[in-house]
Amino acid sequence: MTTMTEKQPSVGAAALKWGFIFGLIGVVYTLVLMVADLMMNPWLSSLTYLIVAAGIAVAMKNYREENNGFMSYGQGLGIGAIVSFLFGLVTGIFSWVYTNFIDTEYMSRMMEKQRVQMLEQGLTDEQIDAAMALTENFKGPLTAIFGSAIVMLIIGFILSLIIAAIMKRTRPEFE
Repeated sequence: MTTMTEKQPSVGAAALKWGFIFGLIGVVYTLVLMVADLMMNPWLSSLTYLIVAAGIAVAMKNYREENNGFMSYGQGLGIGAIVSFLFGLVTGIFSWVYTNFIDTEYMSRMMEKQRVQMLEQGLTDEQIDAAMALTENFKGPLTAIFGSAIVMLIIGFILSLIIAAIMKRTRPEFE
């Protein structure tokens, strides 16, 4: 008697596809915030996490559909980690390109807004100068790009812990 084994879809393929798609959505959203000068608005900036969560959920749903309705918790975590890392990488590259080649004054405007906020919070000039000097250390391309990817990976992994627990559907043992 011959048995046909079904080929399981690739976790990486689903995650790469949706990571890049939602990364591009993140680029468009980031561009809108930057052009409208709303990047310092905490409510609007935090909507980025909803975009990442949606990307993770869509990627997991897509993988589960391709895998006959099944996805393990570990597969969900892997999908979420890859999607969020790619999201961070794509948006990080875009932000770096935008601030270094398209709108070269963007970072100085944001630094000035931060300075004003710190003054309103009652910080001294020495404290503000120290904070600004620290910020200057993190303006390099590698820090901007990989920093964004790593931060988004951590946030995405935390989101994936929750989303994968909701969306997992394990294959029965004796099927």
